[in-house]
Order: sequence, then C-alpha cells, then structure tokens
Amino acid sequence: MERVMSVEEKIRRAEEIYLKRKSLNGTQNRTQKVPVNDTKKDVKLLKKMIMQIIVCICIYIVVYTVQNSETFFSKELVNQAREVLAYDTNFIEIYESIKNAVMTFQQNLQGTIPEETDSEETIEQQTTQDTENQENTSQEQPEQEPIQATDQGAIGGAENKETEQPALSQEEQDIQNVKNTTTFMKPIEGTITSPFGYRETATGTVPKNHTGTDIAANLGTKIHASTDGEVVLASEEGDYGKHLKIQIGEVSIIYAHCNNLYVKQGDHITQGQEIAEVGSTGNSTGPHLHFEIRFQERTVNAQKILEL
Repeated sequence: MERVMSVEEKIRRAEEIYLKRKSLNGTQNRTQKVPVNDTKKDVKLLKKMIMQIIVCICIYIVVYTVQNSETFFSKELVNQAREVLAYDTNFIEIYESIKNAVMTFQQNLQGTIPEETDSEETIEQQTTQDTENQENTSQEQPEQEPIQATDQGAIGGAENKETEQPALSQEEQDIQNVKNTTTFMKPIEGTITSPFGYRETATGTVPKNHTGTDIAANLGTKIHASTDGEVVLASEEGDYGKHLKIQIGEVSIIYAHCNNLYVKQGDHITQGQEIAEVGSTGNSTGPHLHFEIRFQERTVNAQKILEL
C-alpha cells in the first residue's frame, strides 16, 4: 500500500525540491560568470594602450629632433649642407671647361698632324702655281722657267704660311670679346692669394676649380666698381656670402665675400663707384675679394684682361 503524504509533508517536499533546484541554478550561474574572457580582453587593451604610448613617444622624438637639429648635428655640418644645397651649379660652364680640356689634349697629341696637312696643301699649291707660271712664261723666257718656277713656288709657300693662324680656344675668344667691349679698372689694391684655375686646397670645403681671382685686403677696405653696369644680383646666400653681380652687355662681374654691400639690385653704377667692403663671409678663410669676370656666363681669367 502506498503511503499517503500529508499536506505538510507535501509542502516540505516541495520546498526541498525548490531549494535544491535554486541551488543548482546558482551554481551554474556562478560557473558561467568566471571572468576568463574578460582577462584576455584586458590584456589586449593593455597591449594596445602600450603600443599607442610608444608611437606617441616616437612622434614626439621626431618632432623634437627636427625642431632642435643643432642638438643632434653640429652647426658646421648643417651650414655645409645648406651651402651645398644653395650652390648655383653652372652646367654650361662645366661643359665648356671639359670641352676645352679635351680639345687641348687632342691638340697636344696631334700637334704635328695639322702641320703635315698644311705642308701637303702648300706643296700642291706650289705645284699648281709652278705649272701655271711655266705656261705663262714659256713663250717669253723659256731658259729661266726652272728658276722662275722655284722662286714663285717659294713666294707662294711664304704667303700661305703668313695667312695660317692657329685656332683660338673658347676662353681666348671670350677674353678677346671682353677686351673689345669693356674697359676695366682695379677694384682694390691688394695681394693675389689665389689665382684663376685649378688649385690645391687645404680643406675639402674650398673648391679646387677656382672661377675667380682672390685679392687679399684688410677687413672693411672699400671696393670700387671695375666697370659701369647694372646690379642684377645683391645676395647673402651660398658660398659667395654677401656678393654682387654687375652686368654690362654680355659681360658680368662678381664681387664676393663682402662685409657690407653699398648698392642693391636694380641700381645703375659707374666705374670707380664704391659698391661694397672687403669681408670674409660665405665659404672664406680670411678677408679678401673674390673678383670674377664672365662672358655669356662663361668664366675667364681676370688677370689676362687687366692688371690686378
């Protein structure tokens, strides 16, 4: 026979079952709320935050380096870099210099060939003249034909040698054109410390191909305009430091490394006018005037044009 449960027992049993189920549900919920995923998520966020901080620090270092470059690079190195960037490279002048050097080298190697060619042409001309002279004089003086032919041949050869002239180099042509179109005077009195052309230098900052003539003088010595002309450039940039460029026709004159400039771009000046002071600005090792003459922007030796 089945046991009949009272109402109180049923209620108690129901409460036990309810409490048991409730405890089981609570245990399951606590198990599900174990913060495993949250820990991984926090680690990822921390790594991301650290990377952002590192990137910000790198950006700050770069900005600080750019703004305070003198802290990491010497002032001399920065100035040299700026001078190199500001240097005005004249490719036409470089091309003409190389061309003249190659032509001179070829002429030195083949110095006797033109003479042999000329002598052959002279012999042919002498032979032709001898033949013509023989025909013209055969009727009048047949006995003196050999002597006349020889004399006339010698005269013809002498005339050919007198008319032969060696070809001028580009620099010689430019110097001749400058002399024919412009008159010059000495810009200052001083000692020439570095002439035009190739030179041996003590430092790497001084170019070996010297495009002008350096005249040493005391700091502040007045510089006089060597010619009339117009100031087409008055600048303080580059290796020339404070310098002037004065144009007269196809001739231009550079006055470089000045201490002070008395004229400005666009001014018209006359020969002998005070235009600047001797200084040591730009790429310079001491007070001097860098005096440079150009014809059609090709540099020429100033000492072959006027006495400095």
